[in-house]
Amino acid sequence: MIEVKQDIHINKPAADVFAFITDFSKSAEWQSGLVRSEQTSSGAMGVGSTGVVVQKFMGKEMSNEIVVTAYDAPKRYGAKTTSGPVQFQFEATLAEMGGGTHVSMHMTGEAGGFFKLAEGMVQKELDKSIGQDLSKLKALLEG
Repeated sequence: MIEVKQDIHINKPAADVFAFITDFSKSAEWQSGLVRSEQTSSGAMGVGSTGVVVQKFMGKEMSNEIVVTAYDAPKRYGAKTTSGPVQFQFEATLAEMGGGTHVSMHMTGEAGGFFKLAEGMVQKELDKSIGQDLSKLKALLEG
């Protein structure tokens, strides 16, 4: 099993951070390797909303369908894959703190196929990329 936890403080209100990270159309702006991300369900974002993400990871392009599993604005957002070679779920919790927002990301997953053979490398690469993604998110929102 793969597990990654990362935290960052962003000098913006939680509502602003939450709105940005839950907008599929903005995901490629801050998530490394993301080729495309879009909401596939109609209506407002919430629990049960669906989307597709296409990303390059460790030299391979993969597509995952995802479903939103938690949506409690502006405190908690979660999603999990429903297809693809790496099954994962993630949750972001946000808390107003020190005039900004403390963001905690927690991802767990099970690798399949090629990725199962390289699970240790996948763990290290995810840990690194999520840290970079959160730094980029901070820079974009505070910019």
